[in-house]
Amino acid sequence: MQIDVIGVPLDYGAGRRGVDMGPAAVRHAGLFDKLRELGHDVNDRGNMLVPIRENAEVGEPGLRYLGAIVPVMQSLADSVEQSVKAGGFPVVIGGDHSVALGSIGGHARARNIGVVWIDTHGDWNTPQTSPSGNIHGMPMAALCGYGDPRLTTIGTGDPAKASIDPRKVALVGTRDLDPGERKLMQQAGVSVFSMESIDRYGIADVMEAALKVATAGTDGIHVSFDLDVLDPQHAPGVGTPVPGGLTVREAHLAMEMLSGSGMVRGLDVVEVNPILDERNRTAELAVVLSLSCLGLRVWPNAPALGSAEA
Repeated sequence: MQIDVIGVPLDYGAGRRGVDMGPAAVRHAGLFDKLRELGHDVNDRGNMLVPIRENAEVGEPGLRYLGAIVPVMQSLADSVEQSVKAGGFPVVIGGDHSVALGSIGGHARARNIGVVWIDTHGDWNTPQTSPSGNIHGMPMAALCGYGDPRLTTIGTGDPAKASIDPRKVALVGTRDLDPGERKLMQQAGVSVFSMESIDRYGIADVMEAALKVATAGTDGIHVSFDLDVLDPQHAPGVGTPVPGGLTVREAHLAMEMLSGSGMVRGLDVVEVNPILDERNRTAELAVVLSLSCLGLRVWPNAPALGSAEA
């Protein structure tokens, strides 16, 4: 594939500083060389230009730093749209999860996509439901048409049209929801595969169900992977850690199954915070999980149990 890597060193959407250094940490962990080893052509488009946070105004308490975030997301949406229309596969490295407003919004301009959102959090808040006003807790709601028009229109330019059909969205690994966003998600008809579902049925069955949701009537999937979905013992370098997350092996299988579906058309890797990390190991994990989504296998395919190859 022609992979277009776009860094977005943005931390306006988050409550803690540091994720603006995420793109540099992931690059340092060897993403490009390892993608090329898989046989991909890699085009590093560099980083989006993000104003210095100290020079930006907080603005409205329910939409913190909105004025700084929206222009960056509009530019990112343009860049992702161009990549997709040129036959590329966009890989967007955050930055906080508000970058999905631009990555998925731009992708949806060019293709009818479903979304697999692998994250501890739903990111389905609006200014009315958010306890913090941090925009990294709002992107999935905004992409589905819920929230402030200045966010909901980044992908479409039309307040009456959502970028994504919420019935084509599968959230995986969820374990921390605010009451207001939970109610909104139920109303919208989003499919939520929480950690309880993974504990009960296993990651393989959950991913099969998530793939059915995101591929039904779509032309492909955009995967948005937040490193905080992993248990903090595996990924300490995130801004909003919550105990009880995915194991490394569960995360790998999730990404391998997405790759095996042949339907993934774009990828976000977000919320790596080097300030909180230990020897860059969260960024290194972000790289190897990205590789699993983009074709890396220990063995070409999994033999049936009991076969001669097993």
